Amino acid sequence: MTSISYPLAERTLANGLRVIVSEDHTVPNVAVNLWVGVGSRHETPGRTGFAHLFEHLMFQGSRNVASGEHFSALMDEGARLNATTWFDRTNYFETVPTGALELALWLEADRHGHLLDAVTQENLDNQRDVVKEEKRQRYDNVPYGSALIDIYATVFPEDHPYHHPTIGSMEDLDAATLEDVHEFYRAHYGPNNTVLTLVGDVTPEEGFAAAERYFGPLPAIELRSRGRQPQLPPVPEPVRLDRVGDVPNDRLYISFRLPVDTTPDYLACQVAVDVIGGLASSRLVRRLVRGDESAVAVGGWTMGLVDGSGLGTITVDVAAGADPDEVEAAVCEEIRRFLDEGPDAAELESVIADTERSWLSALASLEERADHISHHALLTGDPAYVNSFVDRIRGVTAEQAREAAQAWLDPQSRVVVRYLAGSSEDAGEQDTADSGDRSEKDPEEAA
Repeated sequence: MTSISYPLAERTLANGLRVIVSEDHTVPNVAVNLWVGVGSRHETPGRTGFAHLFEHLMFQGSRNVASGEHFSALMDEGARLNATTWFDRTNYFETVPTGALELALWLEADRHGHLLDAVTQENLDNQRDVVKEEKRQRYDNVPYGSALIDIYATVFPEDHPYHHPTIGSMEDLDAATLEDVHEFYRAHYGPNNTVLTLVGDVTPEEGFAAAERYFGPLPAIELRSRGRQPQLPPVPEPVRLDRVGDVPNDRLYISFRLPVDTTPDYLACQVAVDVIGGLASSRLVRRLVRGDESAVAVGGWTMGLVDGSGLGTITVDVAAGADPDEVEAAVCEEIRRFLDEGPDAAELESVIADTERSWLSALASLEERADHISHHALLTGDPAYVNSFVDRIRGVTAEQAREAAQAWLDPQSRVVVRYLAGSSEDAGEQDTADSGDRSEKDPEEAA
C-alpha cells in the first residue's frame, strides 16, 4: 500500500514559535491548532489544577478582546472552537472558513501574548467556581467518575508528574493568589513554548506570513527547563485499590505501566492490549462476554505519555452475580496465555487493520490531523509521525508483541482499581500491595 504523505512545511520564528503548515484545499477551511508545553505534569505541589484553570481563563478576555468575545467573534464567522488540557500540554483550536484565518490568529495572539491584562481577581474567582462545578459534574457525581484519578494515583508514585489528575486539587485552587496565577502564566505561556499548526486551505507562504504578522511581535519567555523522568519500571508486585459505593455494577480497572509514547515497545504493547481486551473480537470479549457471560463489557486502551511512562488498562464490567475475584483471575489467565503464545496471525492482522482504519479516519479530519501534527511536534519533535505511524504499526510482529507484553504486562505487575457495588456505609477504602498474586484462586479536561 502507498505510504501516507501529507505535506508538511515548517518554520521557527525569531521568538521561538514553531509554525507548521499542511496545505489541503479540499474544503475552504483552515484548522488552527496551538499546543502549549504546559499541562498538569508541569505543576508543583500546592499548585495543582493551574494548567486547566488557564484553559478556562483564556476565554475570559485579553488586552484587546472582551470576556467571551473569542467564542462569539469566531462563531459569528461559522467557526468551531474549544480547548483541552492534559498531562503534557494545553491545546487551543478552532476550524474557520479561510476568510476568517486572520481573525483567528489575531485573537489567539492577543490571548497568548496579553492575557494577564484581563486576569483580574473577579475573573479568577469566577473561573475557580466554574472548575469546581466541572469537577462535581464530571467526577464527583457520576458513577466511576473518579476512576482515572484513582488509576493515576495508584500506578504512578506520589512524586511522579503523572500522579495527580489534570483537574487538580480544589484546595490548591482556593489557596491560589492572583500573583500565583500570573506567575504560572509568565512561566509557561510564550511563543518558544508553543507549536502553531495550520491545516487546510492555506499555502505555507501565506501561513508563515500570517503567523509572523500576529505572533512575531510576542516576546520569548525564559523557559525553566525540567528534564523528563527516567523510564518507570513495572510495579514489583500487584497493587489494589477498592472503592465500594453506589455504582451500577462491579467494574475492574487492571492497569500497567508502559514504555513512553512512540517507542517500538509502546506500539507493541498497544497491539498486545488490543488483542487481549481492546477490540470487539478480543480474547477477553470472547471468553468473558460471549463465553461464560461473567462480564457484560470489556475494554482495553493504552495512553501514550512522554515523561517516564505510558499507561495501559483493561476494563471489565462484571455481570450481576459473577464474582469479581474470579473475573480478575480469568483476565490474568488470558494475559498469561498471551505472554506464552503471543497473537496468532489473524489477531495480529485484525488489530493492525483496525488501528490503521482509526488512524486514517482521524487524519481525514482537518482538526484531528492538525492535532496530531501539533502533538508530535511539541512532545516527540517529529510532526511527520502522522505520515509514518501506519508503517510503524504495520511493522510490529507477533514476536515483538509477545516480548513487549512479557516485559510490561505481566499480571504480577498489575495495578487493580475496583469499583464494587454496595452501600455507602460499606465504602471503606482499601489500598494495599499484595505480597502474592491473588489471581491464582488479581477522553481530557475540556472547556
